[in-house]
Amino acid sequence: MQAVAIDFETANESRTSACSIGVAWIEDGRVVETEEHLIRPREMRFNPFNTAVHGLRAEDVAGAPEFPEVWHRFARRLEGRLVLAHNASFDISVLRHTLDDYGLVWPACSYLCTVVLARKAWPQLAAHKLNYLADHLGIALDHHRAGSDAEACGRIALAATRVLGLERLADIAAATGITFGQLAPGGYSPCKGGNPPPRRRRLMPVI
Repeated sequence: MQAVAIDFETANESRTSACSIGVAWIEDGRVVETEEHLIRPREMRFNPFNTAVHGLRAEDVAGAPEFPEVWHRFARRLEGRLVLAHNASFDISVLRHTLDDYGLVWPACSYLCTVVLARKAWPQLAAHKLNYLADHLGIALDHHRAGSDAEACGRIALAATRVLGLERLADIAAATGITFGQLAPGGYSPCKGGNPPPRRRRLMPVI
């Protein structure tokens, strides 16, 4: 199964304020290409909190294209691939709302949240944030640069596949109980984590 990892950065709290997108293309079990594109939001309002996270300001994207032009560069290539996103509920929501805002048709694809996957692969870890996992796995990361985040997301998914003893990303659902999310022009369904890993029973001391 071919896959693509995506990551959005937003200018403010609105899910229609994408100001950057990262895209990492995955083929034959490896990341083969990574893209990063600045986006000029329809509303050029940059929240100081968001800027503190990703470093982007209005002047940085003033000459960038709006979302439709960026989207059309790779929308057709994305069709039919498994889409990966770290905290997919955010990134897929940004995608859905921004497509709607411009009257664009949703793509048809399955998607997988790599936070959900990481919890299955590394249940012993205290946290499953992108930067924490990248550090644990020795993955280079320029955090909150959309291209770097997307590539790290893809590499985490591939590492999790190996840890789980699987040959393909497509085998994840059957092996883990994770339900892939679905996105299509008619609607969407979320990625679900299935049953949590069994917890060890704590033995009480005999008094």
